[in-house]
Amino acid sequence: MPSTVPDVRTDVGGVAEARGSHGSRGPSHVPAGSGLERIRTIVVHEHDDIARLVAGRIAALIREKQSRGERAILGLATGSTPIGVYRELIRMHREEGLSFANVVTFNLDEYYPMAPDSIHSYHRYMWENLFSHIDVRPENVHIPEGMLPRDQVDAACAAYEAKIREVGGIDFQILGIGKTGHIGFNEPGSGVESRTRLVHLDAITRKDAAADFFGEENVPREALTMGVATILDAREIAILATGEHKAGIVRRAVEGEIDIEVAATFLQRHPATTFYVDDAAAADLTRIATPWLLDEVEWTPDLMVKAVVWLSLMTGKGILKLEQRDYAEHRMSSLVARWGTPGAVNGEVFNLLGAKIRGKSKLPRERKIICFSPHPDDDVISMGGILYKLVQNRNDITVAYMTSGNIAVFDHDVRRFVDFLERLDHERGVGGAPLRAFSERVHECLAQKKPGDVDIPEVQDIKRVIREAEAVSGIEVMGLSKENARFLNLPFYQTGKVRKDPIGPADVKIVRDLLEEVQPDIILVAGDLSDPHGTHRMCKEAIDTALAELRAAGKALPEVWLYRGAWQEWPITEATWLVPMSQEELKIKIQAIFKHQSQKDSAPFPGQDEREFWQRVEQRNKETAATLDRLGLAEYFAMEAYVLA
Repeated sequence: MPSTVPDVRTDVGGVAEARGSHGSRGPSHVPAGSGLERIRTIVVHEHDDIARLVAGRIAALIREKQSRGERAILGLATGSTPIGVYRELIRMHREEGLSFANVVTFNLDEYYPMAPDSIHSYHRYMWENLFSHIDVRPENVHIPEGMLPRDQVDAACAAYEAKIREVGGIDFQILGIGKTGHIGFNEPGSGVESRTRLVHLDAITRKDAAADFFGEENVPREALTMGVATILDAREIAILATGEHKAGIVRRAVEGEIDIEVAATFLQRHPATTFYVDDAAAADLTRIATPWLLDEVEWTPDLMVKAVVWLSLMTGKGILKLEQRDYAEHRMSSLVARWGTPGAVNGEVFNLLGAKIRGKSKLPRERKIICFSPHPDDDVISMGGILYKLVQNRNDITVAYMTSGNIAVFDHDVRRFVDFLERLDHERGVGGAPLRAFSERVHECLAQKKPGDVDIPEVQDIKRVIREAEAVSGIEVMGLSKENARFLNLPFYQTGKVRKDPIGPADVKIVRDLLEEVQPDIILVAGDLSDPHGTHRMCKEAIDTALAELRAAGKALPEVWLYRGAWQEWPITEATWLVPMSQEELKIKIQAIFKHQSQKDSAPFPGQDEREFWQRVEQRNKETAATLDRLGLAEYFAMEAYVLA
């Protein structure tokens, strides 16, 4: 990562510039909280900007302490959010000579019971993602012990607290935030005076961790964690959040009352806490969502559409029926004053929204298009409607599946397909001795496998082939064939684990080679940030980097259309295009999703929503159309949304 400091656009106490998560400009002047925000909050555009800011602050602290011959005491967190910070610190160590020889670390938490060498342990996480790559002294690393006998846990927790006090307390504490508002494993009900202890994990926390453990039933029910009081004793705190799925809890923590049910709200009492969030995680903050309620704003077209849609939904009136009283009662009189009459505002917004609607006749025809699908089902889940129309419009379409998706296949599916091959061999003799040896090895490894263990290559290959066959079957419903499918198998994904390697040059080269080969006019890219294991974000990073390289080489670039994955849809105010679907077209889309049998009935990584993917899609696409209907626009059966990047 470059060491340049990112442009920080939103901060309590200053004038802010807001952008949507897809990068389009929002209001150019957004008030920074006006007293609603009780924690200093910095919003940056890019996810990696948070890593640079926080790592830069840590590096400054370490160097300041070094200059005085003192040790820097760091409190560290785990999970997907801090990884970027750790990677930037590693880069600074390697390229800028940042030394950690004078650093002492204390980790927030650890599952219990948990062996330190387990693939799920935070002990292993920290050594793999940070400690093994820097010059920190092992004796200065402190992580709660997850395998202590239960009768020794209380004493160990007290000793952990004593060690923190012995070194003079934590200088800088990194935190993430859970969907319940927990910090560390301080679940709802954790008191402000709590210290390091053994806790029972909340059901939501366990469900959120299910992806890492290959099933909620494998997630430990207890954990060791620093307490709220321990965290608040730190001299400086940085709490990090990214993705639209964190937007609600970010607002609750920053703007809500202090509540024992939301541990993060206790940070409002800390004098030196900073919340670092990206655009998506900041979306529900009042200064971003409804800035006109706080102060004078500049009524740009984007903000006008956002505000009028909000007003229409708040009042339950169609846009064309909004009156002067509605605007006045919701602090939007200045918008009417600018346009002269409510009717003028209403008409302008109504027409702007109507112009977003793109039926088949207004979609591209006879052009080269690449649909990038991070997993082998994101294409039909997220863009099945437009894909079907693009096929009808005789476009030259390549569906590029970026990862194998093999970790999202259950072992019982592997057994079923191996059994099929064995039966076929028995009936027709199509496999012989090599097949029998192969199947014996697979059965043996699956019998010995523990939850979360990395699959042997043979099993990984079977899972990959299952997903590839399902992907081809899915696009055949759309009128395409296997010749239209490209399986890129980007190397970053090939860890066999939920946590992936960083995007590297090999990943970027594969994407760039495909772009140079096909030379598409348009590419469709997953632009969501809420998938539970970060693959969508990483795939987009590979595409963005490949496009940047092509731009630097003077090559022509395609249009980029962003879609969202299974967890979110673009709001109609952010969407560039709204693509309607008839009842029959939605049915075809769902049929294509059904072809992904390994993901049906019970997907391994459902997130917090336990519905099947097709059920989420049906509800989401119908709701987008219903929102337009409530606003008084044309009524459609279902609708997909896209953003032109």
